[in-house]
Amino acid sequence: MPKSNNSYTTTSSGTNSQGNHYCHRDYSSSSNASSSGGSQPSNNNSYHYSNSNGSYYYSNPDSSTYYNDGKGGATYTPSSKK
Repeated sequence: MPKSNNSYTTTSSGTNSQGNHYCHRDYSSSSNASSSGGSQPSNNNSYHYSNSNGSYYYSNPDSSTYYNDGKGGATYTPSSKK
């Protein structure tokens, strides 16, 4: 059953066979997605995963991404959408 809060609904989450956690979030079904005066996210279906080696990755609602290798290195890619 999906879990919801004011900004997104968690549609799936769990741990894969390699021991890595994942979480898929749907921002289009939130109560804030259709509020007047606000803007809807460019990427309604965002996700993140955390790996057993300490690294993690986020795909954000604005289509930006963030990767942390778990060893002090990180890469942020801004959204190309204006």
